[in-house]
Amino acid sequence: MRRALKNNGLLLANLALFLMFLVGMALTGWNTYNEDQAAHGEALVGLWGYLGTGAFMEAVFENWESEFLQMAMYVVLTAWLFQRGSAESKPVGTAAAQDQNPRSAEVTAQTPWPVRRGGWVRALYEHSLSALFFILFAASFALHALGGAEEYSSEQLAHGQPAVTVWEYLGTSQFWFESFQNWQSEFLAVAVIVGGSVFLRERGSAESKPVAEPHYSTGA
Repeated sequence: MRRALKNNGLLLANLALFLMFLVGMALTGWNTYNEDQAAHGEALVGLWGYLGTGAFMEAVFENWESEFLQMAMYVVLTAWLFQRGSAESKPVGTAAAQDQNPRSAEVTAQTPWPVRRGGWVRALYEHSLSALFFILFAASFALHALGGAEEYSSEQLAHGQPAVTVWEYLGTSQFWFESFQNWQSEFLAVAVIVGGSVFLRERGSAESKPVAEPHYSTGA
């Protein structure tokens, strides 16, 4: 058990933090939702009822959408672009291990199955990480639109306006405002860590160069 926790500590810690903050979001969102319901003379809802509302769905997937877009683009951009001196970049002008062609790699029993299988399976596997994030982004984008359309329609009806379909909601400035306000912050955060890791250090972190490494040294 101790070895498993040590070997998977980074993943487990992030999953635990995710669940903790998701529960916190649900509880505080539920209270806020009911306060708004009471202010408008409408019926209060239980926690489980709130989790099925467009308000909760929109809030969750609006944020997931931006996170998955950020990571998808980061995976792709770091494959092609460089930042001299950054711990987040491959070395400039020299070969990197990530650029190795799997077709010429030595195949052993520990080699991932898609590489051993070859052909189109290997070709897909070469880009499977970015594909995962783009798929998750597309799913979150769709769920953001579904939840947002429901919440937007509720507000429309409360003000004597007609409800909207999902497609109509995608054409509103509200939907794109919700998306852009998150997307811009995600890419700002990436730019800060890419640029900050040129000059700043965090001893022991895989996201930092060694503390004594020169600023111009590129890569971890």
